[in-house]
Amino acid sequence: MGLEVSVIVAYFVGILLLFIIGWLILIPLKFIFKLIINGIIGGVVLILLNFIGGFIGIHIGVNPITALIVGVLGVPGILLILIVQYII
Repeated sequence: MGLEVSVIVAYFVGILLLFIIGWLILIPLKFIFKLIINGIIGGVVLILLNFIGGFIGIHIGVNPITALIVGVLGVPGILLILIVQYII
């Protein structure tokens, strides 16, 4: 009444597949979570920059393009928009 080798191999392969599938699902979730955090931080900094920058003449218009850049890049996206705004 011992365990057969094929049963042990089947359990091992099943656990290995679960591990690989979990790992493949976790990587995109980390990427999405990072994008969400960057977007939130970038949006808050953009709002603060527009509020405080109004006193010193700095303003970034909020539109889909700037929201996408800030959402993906975060604070460096704001700096990029400011640099491009003053070059153009």
